[in-house]
Amino acid sequence: MTMLRQSLVLTCLLAAAAMPARAAAPEYPAVLAGHAILPADATVMPPADAPADLKVTGKFTGPDNRRVDTIGALKGKTGLSHKDFPRFTGYALPIAGQSVQGFSGIRSLGNGEFLVLTDNGFGSKANSPDAALMFHRLKIDFASGKVERLATTFLTDPDEKVPFRIMNEATAERYLTGADFDIESIQPIGDHYWFGEELGPFLIETDANGKVLQVFDTTLDGKPVRSPDNPALATPSAPNGKLVHNLARSKGFEGMAQSKDGKTLYALLEGPVWTDGKPEAIDGKEVLRIVEFSVEKRAWTGRSWTYALDQNGDAIGDFNMIDDRTGLVLERDNGEGDPARACPADKPAADCFTSPAKLKRVWKIELGDDGIARKIGFLDLMNIADPKKLARQGGRDGKLTFPFVTIENVDVVDATHIVVGNDNNFPFSAGRALDRNDDNEFVLLEVPEFLKAK
Repeated sequence: MTMLRQSLVLTCLLAAAAMPARAAAPEYPAVLAGHAILPADATVMPPADAPADLKVTGKFTGPDNRRVDTIGALKGKTGLSHKDFPRFTGYALPIAGQSVQGFSGIRSLGNGEFLVLTDNGFGSKANSPDAALMFHRLKIDFASGKVERLATTFLTDPDEKVPFRIMNEATAERYLTGADFDIESIQPIGDHYWFGEELGPFLIETDANGKVLQVFDTTLDGKPVRSPDNPALATPSAPNGKLVHNLARSKGFEGMAQSKDGKTLYALLEGPVWTDGKPEAIDGKEVLRIVEFSVEKRAWTGRSWTYALDQNGDAIGDFNMIDDRTGLVLERDNGEGDPARACPADKPAADCFTSPAKLKRVWKIELGDDGIARKIGFLDLMNIADPKKLARQGGRDGKLTFPFVTIENVDVVDATHIVVGNDNNFPFSAGRALDRNDDNEFVLLEVPEFLKAK
């Protein structure tokens, strides 16, 4: 290396060292402006023409997914119990009708109305064959705290558009269930609905009545993206150490946003894509992909963005756009419960939370021309200010926490407010109290500085 080049390199290194490190994205204040609750045990009866199997749900949630027909025979237990100290949630399965629980994906429709969907049922294909896929239109009155279910739409496939065998294959109506898909995000465009799905992962289009019109396989960088539950895959006949999928189970499309003109969908994977036995990462941080889909062309565009997780192993819960370039993303850890009631280290007990909530955030992001989703700033859902004492449960000392394991609903309400809601995983989550299943809670947050942040 010449003396001149050595000098230039040294100058560049000194300049880089002198530059200040890029500041961490800041936290913005969130003030509680309303709190509404739908009780955990809310149910809905399936339509009269639905199979008899859907009249009772949760029959396959016991040990080894074996059938249990007796109503209330299986006690709900939170999945974050310590093995020696199980925490029961106060509810049980099976139940008559369908549980409305498990809201995963929300869209503000204006006038206090919201579109939400119920995800696949009880956490897996194996235990959810009697859980009907459906979405709802809600009226949320934050002044009174009441949530009214105005309408429910069930997904069906009478025209056999689903390209694989479904649970209710032999019926005329062909109601879809959690054994077929795990829908986790919803977007209305015109008089059609679009769903992001986890098990394939797939993108699903239905008409206004929930009838499937098309099912789209997922491609990224010109290659298929498949989870272990994708019906195109088969378990290897013998152990060989080779992956037949490149996405972890239940890590498909958790959030999905749409452009303001409704011409584009942005589907966000919940987990990183794997290559050569490793999850995709940048500078040691696992990254998720936001994959672009053209509604007009009914095809993936080939464009995507990387979204870096705050900490490896986190998950996202929902995604909606604010404007043409910026959006809201829910990011969370896998904890549940108030940290103030955490069990002492290495001393689990029945009267404390073994794995309390720590990181529950709403991020504002910008979709850059460089293929990176830049994090602009965040709201801490474990630190919601409540100066007017509007919290209906969980408030303390002028604060409200949202200590749920899964928080899967976020959208803009107006220029200064957003709505956030949890997925209560009925009857398997208890983060608000040690011994009671979480309700479906919605909070209206006043966040003008956050929404204006650049």
